[in-house]
Amino acid sequence: MILGRCLSEGNSEWVRPEPASAITWRQHAQQLQKKTHIFYIALKHPRMPWYARLVAACTAGYLFSPIQLIPSFIPAIGFLDDLLVLFLGVKLLQKITPPDVLTECHHLAEAADVQNKDETRSSATIAAAIVVGTVWLIAALAGGGLLAAYISKYRR
Repeated sequence: MILGRCLSEGNSEWVRPEPASAITWRQHAQQLQKKTHIFYIALKHPRMPWYARLVAACTAGYLFSPIQLIPSFIPAIGFLDDLLVLFLGVKLLQKITPPDVLTECHHLAEAADVQNKDETRSSATIAAAIVVGTVWLIAALAGGGLLAAYISKYRR
C-alpha cells in the first residue's frame, strides 16, 4: 500500500490513505441522488438527443414496470436485475450525452443543491421558532392555570 505524508496540517507523520471501501452507504446514496438530479436536469435540456431521452425513459419504465425478468419479491435476486438495468442505463446515458450538456447540468445541479440547503435552513429556522413559541404558549397557559387553581384552593 502506498503511504502519503500529511503536510496540510504541518504534520510530518506518515498516514495511510483511506481505502475506497471506506465510503459509507450514506455517501453512496448522496452520490446517487446527485447523479439522478444531474440526469433529470439533462433530460429537460434542449440540446439533449432524443435517443438519450429514450434510454432514460426505457430504464425508468423497466424499473417501475410490474413485468420484470426476475420478480422483485424474490429475496436478494429480485433486485439484482433492477440494479443491473439501472447501472447499464446510467452508463449508457453517460456515454451518449454530450459532455458540454453534462457539465452545464452538473453546475446547475450544484447551484440548486446550494439553494436547497439555504431554503432548508430557513425552513428549519421558521419551524423551530414556531415550535418554541408553541411550547412557550402551552407552558404559560398551563402555568397560569396551575397558579389560578393554587390560589383558588387556598383562598377559600
